[in-house]
Amino acid sequence: MKIPSLLRWTLLVVLAGALAGCGAKAAGGPPHMGPVPVTVVTLASQSITLTRDLPGRTRAFLVSDVRPQANGIIKQRLFTEGGMVHSGETLYQLDDALYKAQYDSSAAALARAEATLESARLNARRSAALTKIDAVSAQDNETAVATLAQAEADVAAARAALETSRVNLGYTRITAPISGRVGPSSVTPGALVLAGQTAALATVQQLDPIYVEVNESSSEWLKLREEVSSGRLQAGGAGARVEILLEDGTRYPQDGRLQFADVSVDPGTGSFILRAIVPNPKGALLPGMYVHAVLDEGVRHDTVLVPQSAVSRDLSGAATALVVGAADRAELRPLVVSRTVGDAWVVESGLKPGDRVIVEGLQKVQPGATVAATERPQPQPAAARATVTAPGPAADAG
Repeated sequence: MKIPSLLRWTLLVVLAGALAGCGAKAAGGPPHMGPVPVTVVTLASQSITLTRDLPGRTRAFLVSDVRPQANGIIKQRLFTEGGMVHSGETLYQLDDALYKAQYDSSAAALARAEATLESARLNARRSAALTKIDAVSAQDNETAVATLAQAEADVAAARAALETSRVNLGYTRITAPISGRVGPSSVTPGALVLAGQTAALATVQQLDPIYVEVNESSSEWLKLREEVSSGRLQAGGAGARVEILLEDGTRYPQDGRLQFADVSVDPGTGSFILRAIVPNPKGALLPGMYVHAVLDEGVRHDTVLVPQSAVSRDLSGAATALVVGAADRAELRPLVVSRTVGDAWVVESGLKPGDRVIVEGLQKVQPGATVAATERPQPQPAAARATVTAPGPAADAG
């Protein structure tokens, strides 16, 4: 029997749909249940240097105000504002005519006293010789001796007066008390200055070396001491290396050294001052600059580092990691991590040396799943440094 064309095409369409449905069902069958391929890192302990990034301010090594020690009119200013001066260099010259006259008068008084002393000495010598032959009375001899002693005292007083005049004359030369960079002058020639005035004529600052002062939290200090006392940390202490970062983030080319820690805590901020001393031969650091000081807190031995790519956070924010355990099954481990070293976390608890942590393929793995692990070597930095940055505005560092 011959099938009509329309019916034949209808049967072909139905057969094609049935075949397509069978193919879709076959394609949507149960997934393959074999091990999930992942990449792991086997953890090992190592030593790291713990550092802390603290904001701070630079301060001059020495600061000295220039003040007059004599009254007078400024005759000359002998320095360039902002330039370098040396200790003992004359900065101002006062009108010294009156002080020179006083010095000359004191010198003349000394000469007169010395002449009187010489006359008294000769009289006393003659009186002593005549007393031996009873040519003068004992009373006259005693008077000659007393006159000699008085003349000697007058000479000593005249010498002291001359020295006073010399010192006062020297004070008309106002000199730099220290070597360093001098600031602007607050007076000009012709100004009257007074001994003991409170206003400084200028300020000299020694900038090489220079101080960097930062504020350390007392709570962090207590935590550091606890780690040191427990033996987990070998503290750097005084003399520890300090790396300086400028305000734009660039590294200062010379490292400093921790000099001292303050002995009291500011009750308002709960922090205390740490001071580092930094070489500044080119004067690149100026007083009052905002910088970051990266302090070496110490060396921590037997530390476990886990790559950051292996650490996840749950809904509560707690850190977790997947570890390949017995029978190559993935295990979820809760972690406590503290600070970073490059691209790794410092592990306080939850992992130990020898654990195989999954670093790649985490999206395809659930706890309890069987995995096929491929090992990736963990980098071993020669000098790992773990840095914690202390937040705070620049004003708080001052």
